[in-house]
Amino acid sequence: MNYDIAIGACAPRKTSTLGKLVPIKILPQTVADKIAAGEVVERPASVVKELIENAIDAGASSIRVEISGGGKQRIKIADDGAGIPADEVPLAFQRHATSKLSTIEELFRVQTLGFRGEALASIAAVSQLTMVSRPAAQTGGMQIRIEGGVRQSLSPVGAPAGTTITVDNLFFNVPARLKFLKADATETGHVFRIVSHYALAYPEIRFSLHSNGRQVFQTDGSGKLYDVLVSVWKLDTARQMVPVQGETGGIAVSGYVGTPALHRGQRDHLIFFVNRRWIQDRALATAVAQAYHTFLPIGRHPVAVLNISLPPEDVDVNVHPTKAEVKFRAPNAVFSAVQRPVRAAVLAESPLVRPVQSLDAAGGSAWMGGGHAGGFSPHERFDSHAAQFGFEAQRTLPAEEAFAVDGGESPQGIPPLRVVGQIQQTYIIAEGPDGLYLIDQHAAHERILYEKMMAQHATAAVASQQLLSPVVLELTPAQAAIVGAELETLTAVGFSLEPFGGNSYRLLAVPDILSQADPTAAFLDILGDMAEGAVPLAKETHERVALIVCKRAAIKGGQTLSAQEMDALIRQLEQCQNPRTCPHGRPTMLHMSAYQLAKEFGRH
Repeated sequence: MNYDIAIGACAPRKTSTLGKLVPIKILPQTVADKIAAGEVVERPASVVKELIENAIDAGASSIRVEISGGGKQRIKIADDGAGIPADEVPLAFQRHATSKLSTIEELFRVQTLGFRGEALASIAAVSQLTMVSRPAAQTGGMQIRIEGGVRQSLSPVGAPAGTTITVDNLFFNVPARLKFLKADATETGHVFRIVSHYALAYPEIRFSLHSNGRQVFQTDGSGKLYDVLVSVWKLDTARQMVPVQGETGGIAVSGYVGTPALHRGQRDHLIFFVNRRWIQDRALATAVAQAYHTFLPIGRHPVAVLNISLPPEDVDVNVHPTKAEVKFRAPNAVFSAVQRPVRAAVLAESPLVRPVQSLDAAGGSAWMGGGHAGGFSPHERFDSHAAQFGFEAQRTLPAEEAFAVDGGESPQGIPPLRVVGQIQQTYIIAEGPDGLYLIDQHAAHERILYEKMMAQHATAAVASQQLLSPVVLELTPAQAAIVGAELETLTAVGFSLEPFGGNSYRLLAVPDILSQADPTAAFLDILGDMAEGAVPLAKETHERVALIVCKRAAIKGGQTLSAQEMDALIRQLEQCQNPRTCPHGRPTMLHMSAYQLAKEFGRH
């Protein structure tokens, strides 16, 4: 068989909207460059990441990052590294031009952060870029200006040793990409994340970040990781972190992890470096999470900054366009090498009375011995919620009385239900006039709280709870940027905040539904969700924040509820306008009709 002919005959041929054949052609270089840039440059933070990596590879001891408009208007990065010789400056912007490897064999033992030779060409293709660079051995520097991938000028210029790159009007020639960028505060947060993470990986380098002319972050380049932890997460958090050191089979692990008392609502405080390259790896996150087994409350995540050092030939860094993921030759060995020293550090810092777990009859786990945040047992915590939200432990009606109202659904969309029990400390079993209902307790409580908050907002009567003692929040620059941009909305949902100098705020009041929670932890978790875009942007700003607040305030899966508590929850759910879904759109319940049950048991 002629395989070429067979394959050609089967290959689909692109047609136009009118059904006519469209000839195959080579894309123009400018179009190809923009497509390639889309793999490397996703947002302003992507530009900052690539340029910081180049500066580190150039041996810089000081890196200064300046942004305007969240990096959309301007990004300027200056370093004191090796610089680029004048005759090589134009070549640096050619795609796949690099000084970091030359053979395929070197690709499998990469020891630099960059190696593909794509970053500068990709950035220049979608921006107005100016670069000035001078090696220390040369008396003068060279300046190059590129707009949309096309060189505009190249000229000698006086300059200090090192390289300064200014990126103006990112995505000016790709408006479709520009529309996908978030608010300035969100983009600033992403840039801070990049700068702070590389500061953690390279504590010997002085980093500074300036946003709209104001310095928001700085490290001193002391070489001590603890000093950078203080700069990134403030002293209170750094004091709750302990060093980790270990080596197994040539795999060395070093860094800091939080004590069991330090935990967060998201996994964004789990930071990993492989040979000082920042990566994202679910297996490593699982290794750390397992090291904290039985020591953290349900739904909380540890804090860790860890560097895994291993021979470069044992890790493949060329598996992701942005080099954010790697592949290990021996993943199980790396998993164990991380888990063991972290577990040892956790055990050394844990309280004398260990929190233990007991299995209930349904196979779920119930915390004992102080494992719950805030010191409340599941019953105590829900009881406080019940009193707060007007839940009443109403009498459970007999089936014949409860179903006397025509046996049909209420105007709100669900029939009256009789609570039967709870499984896996997550789902409530209830009986209705036509079969079995399984209710997700977290989703149901979210719906109740959300409708309560929105009703209050409609009447401009959102309930707040004043704190007995105002809490001073030492925020990161990214968190402070979110608060500054969304202060009006945060106030509208029930928070009361006032500036307290720098990136600090005083928290004076919280929404009523959060009054039983740790105000600091709850507020920081909410900021984390806002930064990660946990709610679709199509929602109104107030609605998005209300959704996040309700998510944090609602009872969680894994919480044991009494019969009275479950009954109170169901009665409140019956009164909701949209009881069948949570505010995020997930179902609150599953229904199996009496007919389905009978059919499954062979009664039909």
